[in-house]
Amino acid sequence: MAQQPTCPFRLDPAGSDFAGESARLRALGPATRVELPDAVEAWSITGVDLLKELLNDPRVSKDPNRHWPAYINGEISQEWPLFLWIAVTNMFTAYGEDHMRLRKLVAKAFTPRRTAAMRPRIEEITGDLLDAIAATPAGEPVDLRAALAHPLPIKVICDLFGVPDKARDELRRAVDSVFNAAAPPEEVAATQVTLYGLLADLVSSKRAAPGDDMTSDLISARSDDGSGLSEAELLDTLLLTISAGFETTVNLLDNAITALLTHPDQLALVRSGGATWDDVIDEALRWKAPVPNLPLRFAVEDIELEGGVTIRQGDAILAAYGAAGRDPQVHGETAEEFDITRPTRRDHLAFGYGAHYCLGVSLARLEAAIVLPALFERFPDLTLAVPADRLESLGTMLANGHKAVPALLRPMAAV
Repeated sequence: MAQQPTCPFRLDPAGSDFAGESARLRALGPATRVELPDAVEAWSITGVDLLKELLNDPRVSKDPNRHWPAYINGEISQEWPLFLWIAVTNMFTAYGEDHMRLRKLVAKAFTPRRTAAMRPRIEEITGDLLDAIAATPAGEPVDLRAALAHPLPIKVICDLFGVPDKARDELRRAVDSVFNAAAPPEEVAATQVTLYGLLADLVSSKRAAPGDDMTSDLISARSDDGSGLSEAELLDTLLLTISAGFETTVNLLDNAITALLTHPDQLALVRSGGATWDDVIDEALRWKAPVPNLPLRFAVEDIELEGGVTIRQGDAILAAYGAAGRDPQVHGETAEEFDITRPTRRDHLAFGYGAHYCLGVSLARLEAAIVLPALFERFPDLTLAVPADRLESLGTMLANGHKAVPALLRPMAAV
């Protein structure tokens, strides 16, 4: 393991150069002391093998109330941009038996049957969005993030949870803010008020009139002893499943589309049958993890690593999925390149690992498997409308995507 610097490596809250920052972190070793917004310190884990080990280690917790002294002692402000990532009461932050109990309750609502049943609806939404895109005037660029990658997962997850149409735009804006690691204090506070107000209204309406949706299922879910989710657990579970259900999928679609548009040889390969759309999805997840940095975990006791490095009891741990996805120890010297034939393309951690592996992975993959071929079959001459280096990142270390993906549906010569 490389020698650790005297001062923590300061992460860019805006995530303006994920690839460069990740490479610098990996050069310091698979575990590096870093500084998060507001000078909060943590260990960034960038090595795939070490990250897997720690994600599966019972000495690593996600419960700040029990295992993060800085939080317990009141040192973490409610206005900290990452506050909701650690302060919620749901399976995301649960540890041990609490996590097992909550995950079982949520899994009862997130069934394979319900996911599979969404296929016709996803295909319908995709068709409607592509029809709208096709109506773009000749020669005029269309933003594929705003017109396709963003609205589809939002419609799907809101349908699943029975979120009323009138609340969807406000909910989307609030969740976008949760992923903004550079949000000012006033935005952080306002986002919390908005989110919990929307979720409380949703729960109230479903209690009054239950439906065939996951919110109603979560309200009625009971464990073997007859107990269900507490009110705080219910609201925070909805926050977790709804926000993770669309924000990460938006970025998966965004990154897969832009990767193919900037790598025409790879697009030609999948079109010729030399690779599959599943290969595209896995390589996009590896190459650009939708959530490149996932806050936070905590050491329950001292953890000795190779090279004399020790993660001390109570230290915070940041899962650097973006950096791990390009770990040359696993993916070789070409780890920075997008290659859908890569033998290790499936060896990514974009959906987590171990006890906290994402419950929504099947839904995210289903959406991508429907949208990507439909888009490129409908518009075979699709190209970016700007040079690739002019695509702007989202401006947060918590999400890997673009502010816009402007594209032309057909060559300019055909206009």
